[in-house]
Amino acid sequence: MRIVFAGTPAFAASSLQALIDAGHNVGLVLTQPDRPAGRGMRLQPSAVKQVALAHDIAVSQPMGLRLDGRYAADAAAAQSAIVAADADVMVVAAYGLILPQWVLDAPRLGCLNVHASLLPRWRGAAPIHRAIEAGDAETGITIMQMDAGLDTGDALLTRALPIEPTDSTATLHDRLAALGADALLAALTAVADGSAVRRPQPDAGVTYAHKIEQDEAPLDWRRDAAVLARQVRAFNPFPGATFQVSADADIETIKVWEAFADTAPQPHAQVPGTVIDISDAGITVACGNGLLTLCTLQRAGGKRLSAADFLRGYAVARGQVLLATPTKGAA
Repeated sequence: MRIVFAGTPAFAASSLQALIDAGHNVGLVLTQPDRPAGRGMRLQPSAVKQVALAHDIAVSQPMGLRLDGRYAADAAAAQSAIVAADADVMVVAAYGLILPQWVLDAPRLGCLNVHASLLPRWRGAAPIHRAIEAGDAETGITIMQMDAGLDTGDALLTRALPIEPTDSTATLHDRLAALGADALLAALTAVADGSAVRRPQPDAGVTYAHKIEQDEAPLDWRRDAAVLARQVRAFNPFPGATFQVSADADIETIKVWEAFADTAPQPHAQVPGTVIDISDAGITVACGNGLLTLCTLQRAGGKRLSAADFLRGYAVARGQVLLATPTKGAA
């Protein structure tokens, strides 16, 4: 099939590589403009652009796709490239731009989206993070026929995947990226041979995975320990869960990359945020309900360290109260 591919991060790059490996004719790739990254903040190509360039595929990087918008010139250039590609289908995976109707109508068979949830649950920008944060037992991939709504199109194929108790967004992302690539190839085969069945999404069960914001990172010790443990896993690798420590009149922010909650929480009379215990296993903190043990931590500008290594260079005492930093939207 003649394909135009639109995507940006590593999740999308897995699908693009799968299309190439399967022998599909990818004539054009759309991806976000290069962004500054790393310590030197040099412009870096997206993961999708790197795959495209490695296979000599033409790349278009418009700032926008609305022909009547701020980036109309970019959109017009992208339109010319898309029309010239004469695609049977456009495949979209974590692209980052809303597709106007002219894009949806351009390919002969429309646009297919690789979405990292079991729609209609977790429509929107951050389905992997939100599934972990909410404590979902499973998630998956939906290959969707795109329409003008936000992840509202008919489902062509779904593949489910369990969320393991230790999954972070990083680990779940990688499994879903591989599953999405496999599901995409199966869906394209069905579309090509006419066996694909479009199933409208039900009205019941719709949830929205809103974009992750930096101000959601702080841990609010008043919340349940189990909720905070999920927050830590959901926000790894971005933005990282945080707490603050007051020492010598300074306030320092510490990131938490791994933590676990007690499995059978018992009532306690400690102020939320109080350090209950310190061991090589971690720093155990009283929460609104239950205890949270912090296992992997990081100071600003430092490396991720196990609790044992962290405590060798940073003093934390039993009975110390870590600063309450309420989570966005917390009660």
